[in-house]
Amino acid sequence: MVEPLIVLKDLSKRFGRKIATNRISMSVRRGEIFGFLGANGAGKTTTIRMLCGLTKPTRGTGSIAGLDIWKDRFRVRSKFGYVPQKFSLYGDLTVLENLRFFGGAYGVPRSKLRDRVHKVLADMDLELRESERAGRLSGGYKQLLAMACALIHEPTLLFLDEPTAGLDPKHRQRIWDLLYEFSQQGTTIFVTTHYMDEAERCTAVAFIDQGHLIARGSPRDLKESLSGHILELQVEPAMTAMFEFRKLEGVYGADLRSGNLRIHVEDPNALLRSWQDHWPFPHLKFLGYSWAEPDMEDVFQAYSEGYYRQHRSRKEPAELERTS
Repeated sequence: MVEPLIVLKDLSKRFGRKIATNRISMSVRRGEIFGFLGANGAGKTTTIRMLCGLTKPTRGTGSIAGLDIWKDRFRVRSKFGYVPQKFSLYGDLTVLENLRFFGGAYGVPRSKLRDRVHKVLADMDLELRESERAGRLSGGYKQLLAMACALIHEPTLLFLDEPTAGLDPKHRQRIWDLLYEFSQQGTTIFVTTHYMDEAERCTAVAFIDQGHLIARGSPRDLKESLSGHILELQVEPAMTAMFEFRKLEGVYGADLRSGNLRIHVEDPNALLRSWQDHWPFPHLKFLGYSWAEPDMEDVFQAYSEGYYRQHRSRKEPAELERTS
């Protein structure tokens, strides 16, 4: 069994009265592409900042390669690279100057720095842009440069916080191709994303909601947990039907997909039987239905909308205690 690289136990963070993360316990295995998912404000970035030693946990513990994420934060930083949400490199410096600066900051020996710079320039398709100022690069190339700087010291772990947000499909695909390559070379990837097609590409994912870890598993296992609960309906007019179905008890979500309605239902068979006895929407025309295979968008919506609260037996963690 592969040993975990990251281990979190009851990791929590409070900002005043606001609890950003509450008793998160999980592990990430070496070599995984681990997707950390959740709505805006769920606690994803706070978790990453604690893992990177940028924010002190209020309680609980975390370790990377056996080193405490706070007590050993200066030692552990040599083991990971971090790409934040917003571009944070030096815009007035050239691509080459940024790489040299971060290579020195990460302690890359001068004898190796030149080869490392050439390697990451080639990996990120930045060889023809090494003399351009970083601030003048397009959004996609800025992100590739940020990844190059994060990888200059050959870390075993790479944190990426929304790495493809706002990028065009070409650059999104290029970044994911690179992540596959790094993973194959043994680098562990910890990535947050709002794109569910990207969540499908991860080997494992976890969902965080209002600071609580609510689910963890492979994309396949999480999708299978919703099997038999997703219906695709042909109803006219579809837009009106979507809003009507969202009001129904036992319906956790209703959305339009390719002109049809896709609904997540607690007991779809009971709902269909009730409609056979009585169709309650005289202003809507029911044309048929089919069973739909869940995808990661269904999973994300299910957990974001509180489906887990109805179907997961767990104790709600007590409110985070105040610490001095």
